[in-house]
Amino acid sequence: MFAGGSHPEVTRWLRNFLTAHAKRVSPRVEVLLDPGDERTGAGYRARLRLGERTTDALELEYPDVARNRASLAWCTALAERVAGLARTLVAGRGSADARAR
Repeated sequence: MFAGGSHPEVTRWLRNFLTAHAKRVSPRVEVLLDPGDERTGAGYRARLRLGERTTDALELEYPDVARNRASLAWCTALAERVAGLARTLVAGRGSADARAR
């Protein structure tokens, strides 16, 4: 069972999960993951990137990810959110904030 785990272990699992579901939409989509601060239990901020376009941030809390990564329903809902963001990005409707940097 995958529930729980250290911050680095959960971060690695989340990066792999997000990448797998984003790349099912397009292999060119990349995941940008800010793992937060494990000392404060801060959450994750994830964006998808395709070329110069990025999506808005997807924010997840470390305790929620650690607790729910063994839940099929939670993982299915997260996979659908990631795929939806990736489809929006591939369709050319991602935010332009990457160009402004």
